[in-house]
Amino acid sequence: MTQRINYIQQSPELFRKFVAFGIAVKESSVETSICELVSLRASQMNGCGFCVDMHVKQAKIDGERELRLHHVAVWRESTLFSPRERAALAWTEVLTKLPEDGVPDAIFERVRTQFSEKELSDLTFHVMAINGWNRANVAFRTVPGSSDAAFGLQNANLA
Repeated sequence: MTQRINYIQQSPELFRKFVAFGIAVKESSVETSICELVSLRASQMNGCGFCVDMHVKQAKIDGERELRLHHVAVWRESTLFSPRERAALAWTEVLTKLPEDGVPDAIFERVRTQFSEKELSDLTFHVMAINGWNRANVAFRTVPGSSDAAFGLQNANLA
């Protein structure tokens, strides 16, 4: 598949502002390792090849174990994730595919046992950000790996 349009060139000011939002989200109270898992899971759910590729590479650079990256798609069945990580993944899934009746109380309460109110708010903004990136990259068919040099992702040593 080829890229449909280059949304960065077409809307440079909006892109810069969204990048600034993304940077602010990365500097939040939630640990980087959880943010990478969240980004990967939302991207898998949304079918965003560009973002799956990017977040696997970034997580690997940040020291994530490859087996855990493979298990993100089946996190419920895997024994490799902590209760805090599981709560973040559950929150990611429910916010990525909002149920018709909204977020169930049971999921909210589960997440609240693992995250402070500030962390939960920050995590929610992170989920919002990755879902936005997914939508742009899916809509315009951004080619996976096409920005590796710009983001230093070649350092993941994944071919």
